[in-house]
Amino acid sequence: MSRSRLVPGVEVVAVPGRGLAVRTAEGEFLGVRTPGAADESALLSLLSGACAATPPGKELSAVVVAFEEAGYLADEPPPPAPWPVDRRAVLLLGTPALTRPLAAHLTALGAEPRTAPATAPDAPPPAIEDLLDGDPAAVVWCLDGPVPEGLWDAADRLPAHGVAWLRCHREGWQAYVEPLAAAPGDVTAAHVRARRLAATPAHRELTAYWSGPRTAGAPVDLTVPAAALLAALLADDLARWATGADGTTGIPARRRLRRVDLRTLTVTEHPVLPVPAVVAMPVGTATPTVTAKPAATTTPGKDG
Repeated sequence: MSRSRLVPGVEVVAVPGRGLAVRTAEGEFLGVRTPGAADESALLSLLSGACAATPPGKELSAVVVAFEEAGYLADEPPPPAPWPVDRRAVLLLGTPALTRPLAAHLTALGAEPRTAPATAPDAPPPAIEDLLDGDPAAVVWCLDGPVPEGLWDAADRLPAHGVAWLRCHREGWQAYVEPLAAAPGDVTAAHVRARRLAATPAHRELTAYWSGPRTAGAPVDLTVPAAALLAALLADDLARWATGADGTTGIPARRRLRRVDLRTLTVTEHPVLPVPAVVAMPVGTATPTVTAKPAATTTPGKDG
């Protein structure tokens, strides 16, 4: 037996009158049927990683092999990977209500975040040279409101310069955490915008909402718990990218748009794909046209 310790998230519990049960990493319970000679107490001790005083018997060994074949056992897990030195520099932009807790998370994880000074609401969008100033490994932009037209155009070019690009924004009581883009071909903010418009019958209304002006009543305040949740989601995505850690199930992280209900702090995931580039017509090439010829007509002749 090469492995005898349960993987993280998997647990075994002794159920009175029913023997042992496995709680999987997904939260499901599965019954364990052991041979009559298998010692359940010894099995529980063995699965905890404790060294047995005597080698396990044939029956107990068979149960451990079954656990290993089911994927419930692993070697001693390695320590968490440290944040790589060449990816520590992270530039944070946007609302302080989000960048402050995000900076705290990133610092605790081993990154070196730098918060850019706030800009005036009517200031022009930053150029790509401004975003690359200081040689950041990643740029994270957090908005406490909808994304103005063109604001993230330059930032969408960051992956082509080898810089990871992560962002989130709020629309009323809904916040959107977009997938991290780290290489050409990843999902950009423009891709998310196009996909969202294509997925809703209210695309005209959504376009108008994004471009403004908008009339609202009492403002939606970003609460401390909501800001902490958004910051934690962003920090986790960035840490997994920086360290190359796996663990994402379901939708791949770079193809995942997360929608957060700020009233209930409920997170839902939606798949999103890049939008293929449209090939422009060569200069001077006319668009082919088809001209329909009029239908032939006949004049009834007279009998000769």
